Amino acid sequence: MQATEQLKTEHNAIKLMLRVLDAVADRLERGDSVDAADVNAIVEFIRVFADRCHHGKEEDHLFPALERAGLPRDGGPVGVMLAEHDLGREFVRGLAEGASRLSDGSSEAAAQVVRNARGYADLLRQHIDKEDNILYEIADFHLDAREDARLVEEFERVERERVGPGRHEEFHQLLHDLRDRYLS
Repeated sequence: MQATEQLKTEHNAIKLMLRVLDAVADRLERGDSVDAADVNAIVEFIRVFADRCHHGKEEDHLFPALERAGLPRDGGPVGVMLAEHDLGREFVRGLAEGASRLSDGSSEAAAQVVRNARGYADLLRQHIDKEDNILYEIADFHLDAREDARLVEEFERVERERVGPGRHEEFHQLLHDLRDRYLS
């Protein structure tokens, strides 16, 4: 199914950013300095690429399609995914707050970044695993080719309207730059 494959591809980029986030947290835990601009760039990637774009595709298009196909919103996998999206947003808020004070050299700010980075990364890894291995399998089974094509069109619209032309590529470049800086 093309729509779920697109979402899985986005998951690969998000998982790479989670590795970068872990490396940033490791450095901060050791007492090493980390450029606050890098943490802010990670927050932007998460907020725009992972949340506004990826989660937006799921929340506004895939999940409603699954509901129309008979899957309940509450008490089922869709409800769990929505709750986890909200929890992830809380971690990102804390990460952003810590990042805004990181350049002051505050150990409290570094601890806040680490705590929220670890929480977010742990949550998202489990979340992605559930989506890739459970929810998307359910979608592939319940949604026909016509609905899949409609989802792909809607996903393209999300890319254009919520992320903007060229931003997807910019985020991939940022991801590779941060990978080279923190994972090499």
